[in-house]
Amino acid sequence: MVAVIQARTGSTRLPGKVLLPLAGRPVLGWVVRAARAAAGVDDVVVATSVAPGDDAVAELAAGLGVGVVRGSEDDVLGRFVLARERTGADAVVRLTADCPLLDPALIAQVVAAWRADPSLGYVATTLVRTLPRGLDTELVSAGALALADAAAQGHHRVHVTSWLYAEPWRCRSLGVVVQPDSHDLRVTLDTPADAALLAAVVAELGDAPPAWADLVTLLRARPDIAALNGDVRQKALEEG
Repeated sequence: MVAVIQARTGSTRLPGKVLLPLAGRPVLGWVVRAARAAAGVDDVVVATSVAPGDDAVAELAAGLGVGVVRGSEDDVLGRFVLARERTGADAVVRLTADCPLLDPALIAQVVAAWRADPSLGYVATTLVRTLPRGLDTELVSAGALALADAAAQGHHRVHVTSWLYAEPWRCRSLGVVVQPDSHDLRVTLDTPADAALLAAVVAELGDAPPAWADLVTLLRARPDIAALNGDVRQKALEEG
């Protein structure tokens, strides 16, 4: 089981966001730490592009002691296929480098759900959203990844898993949901407003991967913090 973290510096709304410091640690470092702490994850790989601007991502990942694969800027799915091939993993956990507050226990729960039924091709917290955006955890079996690689085109190659849930009859899927529902909250990093919220959260919860329930409790108790990025609109898949 390999956790593959997609990372790039070419964000249109906040360039270099995955390299920005959060409580003195690069945002990518937060994601790597969470992936390493998740039970059931055997290996961690950062998948970035061959663009010169992403040399810094590759160097940081190497400095953090994790593997690196590099491929096309636009074919992110191809990078995941490369990471799976190099590690020989039976499944990949897809994480994105702009989600520094990932909960290792949640990642472990997704992995455990697949281990309990490996006939599943796709397990995710995003099929039915009940968690804050920014805690997204997806698992794709080796077989389902091969299916997607053979058929996905256009924006589906950018978004890695979107072909699987756009054509759900292709493989068996399982959605992980939690209570209380908190899908209206946002803890991902895509704008300066998001960065302000993340800094405020970390100032309250400290330099450690937070449990998702503690994160939700804080944001419900502190609407002033939750409001910091309340006006940010999530980009559509086709926007990249």
